[in-house]
Amino acid sequence: MIAEPDGPEDRLRRFATIWSRAVFPATSTSLTRPEFEEQLLPLARRLSQALRARTFDAEEGRAVGAALVAAHCTDPETLSRTLECVDAYLVLYCGRDGSQEDLRIRSARLQHAMAAGFAQALRERTLAEQEAISVAALQAQGVVAQALHATEARFRAVFEGAAIGIGIADLDGNILQVNGALLRMFGLSDQAMRGRNVTEWTHPDDAPQTWKLYEELVGGAREHYHVEKAFYRPDGTVLWTNLTVSLLRDPDGNPEYQLALMEDTTERRLLNLRLRYEATHDALTGLPNRTLFIERLEKALGAGDGQRFGLCYLDLDGFKTINDSLGHAAGDRLLVEVADRLQSCATAPGEMVARLGGDEFVALTTGRDTEREVDELAGRIMNALVTPVSIDGRELTVRGSIGIVEGPAGERGPAEVLRSADITMYRAKSAGGNRFELADPEADARAITRHGLTTALPAALDRGEFFIEYQPLVHLGDGSVRGAEALVRWLHPQHGVLGPDRFIPLAEHTGLIVPLGRWVLEQSVRQARDWQERLGGNAATGPLRVNVNLSPCQLSHPGLVQDTVDILERAGLSPDALCLEVTESALIGADDDLLKPLRRLAEMGVDIALDDFGTGYSNLANLRRLPVSILKLDRSFTQGMQQFPADPVDLKIVEGIVTLAHSLDLTVTVEGVETGAQAEQLRILGCDTAQGWYYARPGPPDRLHELALVDATG
Repeated sequence: MIAEPDGPEDRLRRFATIWSRAVFPATSTSLTRPEFEEQLLPLARRLSQALRARTFDAEEGRAVGAALVAAHCTDPETLSRTLECVDAYLVLYCGRDGSQEDLRIRSARLQHAMAAGFAQALRERTLAEQEAISVAALQAQGVVAQALHATEARFRAVFEGAAIGIGIADLDGNILQVNGALLRMFGLSDQAMRGRNVTEWTHPDDAPQTWKLYEELVGGAREHYHVEKAFYRPDGTVLWTNLTVSLLRDPDGNPEYQLALMEDTTERRLLNLRLRYEATHDALTGLPNRTLFIERLEKALGAGDGQRFGLCYLDLDGFKTINDSLGHAAGDRLLVEVADRLQSCATAPGEMVARLGGDEFVALTTGRDTEREVDELAGRIMNALVTPVSIDGRELTVRGSIGIVEGPAGERGPAEVLRSADITMYRAKSAGGNRFELADPEADARAITRHGLTTALPAALDRGEFFIEYQPLVHLGDGSVRGAEALVRWLHPQHGVLGPDRFIPLAEHTGLIVPLGRWVLEQSVRQARDWQERLGGNAATGPLRVNVNLSPCQLSHPGLVQDTVDILERAGLSPDALCLEVTESALIGADDDLLKPLRRLAEMGVDIALDDFGTGYSNLANLRRLPVSILKLDRSFTQGMQQFPADPVDLKIVEGIVTLAHSLDLTVTVEGVETGAQAEQLRILGCDTAQGWYYARPGPPDRLHELALVDATG
């Protein structure tokens, strides 16, 4: 297996190697392949810099395309292979940093610029050759006036042997003489060609200035001009040419003839059109691809004068299941059918459908009333997906989630609009799918913030941005401090102090919860050891205990027991000074394999607390098989005790739970105690310990020193 390049220069070199291997067989260079690779390396570096530049510069892409022509890569096949290589590998090797979507868009724009630069350089090279022939013809004509017999043979050799078409006409446009190359280009006989007039060859695609330049030339005001011009052949097909027309003067300097040089560019133009089509359309469905869609979206967003836009971002629900169960061929056929149905939904002026990739499609509508039109478009799409798709005798139900973004043109860019549509689509998918949702700026902001926090989490742990606050655990019988619960916080550089509810779910999702949880355990155990050294312990109650939360991901991590043992041993803390809290929901339906680590820790002397008890599907009978020694009653049971008189139903529930817990030799801790009346009521009901703002808010570890000292001194 080949190791991946380590640094940017290595990746750049790798990209240049792949490029040279793809293009070298189609070049006419005398260099060896390694020498040719060295010639491509600076071009690869220019592409890499253009890809990652702060602002996009199409001139860099055009310059690279022109440089290919200068390096004798003039065969159209070299351009095709180059574009394929850039499309497949440029972002992979040279664009690891940054948004992959934005880099893909920029890569596509670079490819277009390269194709344009290549075509322009090839055209200029051809025009230079034409100019040389024109000069030779003019020189030959000039020599005719001085030495007719010698120059006639020379001019005839140039005229007949030229690979490009040459024609001579008078100033009225009547064709006097043409060479064989021109006859072959038009498919006409010499007699039929001589009966034509230049002014008959108009074409709808003629540039506005074409015939103005012609009038200036035959009038003597211009010596020559270059244009790209189309001609109709007798069979109705179109001949595209690079046309150079020059004025021939008599010995006295008066205009006498016009000389036309034509290069047949039809195949090159068709190649460019094919490359353009392939670069802007999806190979599977034939729909416009991301590149063309972005171009159309940029145009729509750049429109003014009260114009609006509406965008539907569609993702098929459960498409991966179809690929996994029926195979990718069936999945492709499903995508083709969906594309056909979507295409039939967007037929009005200003509407288009594109495939962004995978099972993601977009539909765009533009105009002045897109608020109504985009809702109707989304409804048509949903209706089009209702009918099952028949594949290999199976009726497949197609469902989709759509995110809709609508608004005035000129306020947002394509990347921002697509990001909002993507976020909204996932909101529709999270709500159950098979529906569409309208973009909400506040929801977008929350999703973007979540994404930013997710990507910043790993570096935040390395930079030491996390810290721990401790909330005391107080014995309800005598009011003594028995320990504290460790609560992690994130001091974010932009958002300030974030509570665990803002980032713990993100850490769970990314797997960072394991190293973060290990860090919290290490810091908390070390702090508990510090409390012991500074405050000592109570002979009756034992040492101050620290409670640390365990997430479901940590619970299933194979290194949980060993990590805990190692941390306790390094800190010199006895296991009975540590309590690990596990939420009730994490243990619902837990099998013996999941409970085994907790049992081992409990056997060592570590207390296990069942956190948020009563919030899940509480199975009281299940408590007997769980290795827990503490029930932490959720704060929802104590809220009714803040009023007077207390809610009698809550009192009965808490009393029943406490009685059951004590019968199973479990102690009961209550969360969310905010008043003295609550604390007294819970004491009467038999609860053992409590925590809440009535005693202290979470704070630095020194606050626990102060509370414990007050408690110790009475």
